[in-house]
Amino acid sequence: MTATDVVVIGGGQAGLAVGYHLRRQNLDFVILDAQSAGGGAWQHTWDSLRLFSPAGFSSLPGRLMPVQPGQEYPDAEHVVDYLRDYEQRYSLPVHRPAEVRAVRRDGTRLRVESDAGPWSARAVVSTTGTWGRPFLPAVPGRERFTGRGLHTTGYRRPSDFAGQRVVVVGGGNSGAQIAADLAAHDEVDLTWVTRRPPRFLADAVDGRALFDAATARRRALDEGRTDTGGVASLGDIVAVPPVRAARDAGLLRVRPMFASLTEDGVEWADGTRAPASAVIWCTGFRPALSHLAPLGLRGRSGHVATRGTRAVDEPRLHLLGYGDWTGPASATLIGVGRPARDAAREIAALLG
Repeated sequence: MTATDVVVIGGGQAGLAVGYHLRRQNLDFVILDAQSAGGGAWQHTWDSLRLFSPAGFSSLPGRLMPVQPGQEYPDAEHVVDYLRDYEQRYSLPVHRPAEVRAVRRDGTRLRVESDAGPWSARAVVSTTGTWGRPFLPAVPGRERFTGRGLHTTGYRRPSDFAGQRVVVVGGGNSGAQIAADLAAHDEVDLTWVTRRPPRFLADAVDGRALFDAATARRRALDEGRTDTGGVASLGDIVAVPPVRAARDAGLLRVRPMFASLTEDGVEWADGTRAPASAVIWCTGFRPALSHLAPLGLRGRSGHVATRGTRAVDEPRLHLLGYGDWTGPASATLIGVGRPARDAAREIAALLG
């Protein structure tokens, strides 16, 4: 058993951000990362993925992201390089691969059980995000479908589907970006389906405006004012250049959600069918929180009740980077810094 002040679970952007602030609080801490290399979930995304914001507006605390030559919006590989450099620049104590299996109460401390052995901590920060827990909706006929089914997490490039009929499911950013990626490939026959007509944000809106909207919403809620609606009030899809180009070229034709899967495709409620070699489910994620199950903190929504980032029923636990319920825009590069700072300050005050 190794003892420390704080164990941070997860070495992606949220884990690094809170590590930066824990260091500034002069706390002893360790970061346990299940990945075999630095870069968090960004190292597993599709090839064409781009940030919503320019590099200067996509930075973690203390270190501006360098501009990527020739790119206004950096790609995922550039983000990975930035995160790895950030980790080294601040000599953050990351142990990997070290997957955390469970967090348990152990008297006045918390016991963290991991592949790297057990750790005893006075406080824990969970930053495992959502990428490791993709959500697949219950759709009739899925067991009958003989084609390839994969989630956003399994998609890499359109050439993998050359000569195939592909159905993309989902009206959010990942659905639109992957649909645009496939639509631009001449050898892919694309069908894009969404539950409601896609809502594109104004072309001038990027991650900077989204962060401002999320922050304004959280401030309004904290002050008891009317909910501004936040990002959802603006639309669902950021019109990044590849999506905008595909939309303007008329390549992003959308159909309503199908009713069921068949052996070789999909079927709508009126009996209309479309063949499919593959279905790509761009249907979102859920918080990856199974390691916290022994603490018994999760409610019906699957979330842990928090006040800021601190768990309401376990003050030694903080959660960061899962969405607005753990800090405004805390699942983004630009948004995670402030709640990470607040969490580190609260932990320092708790530990005295």
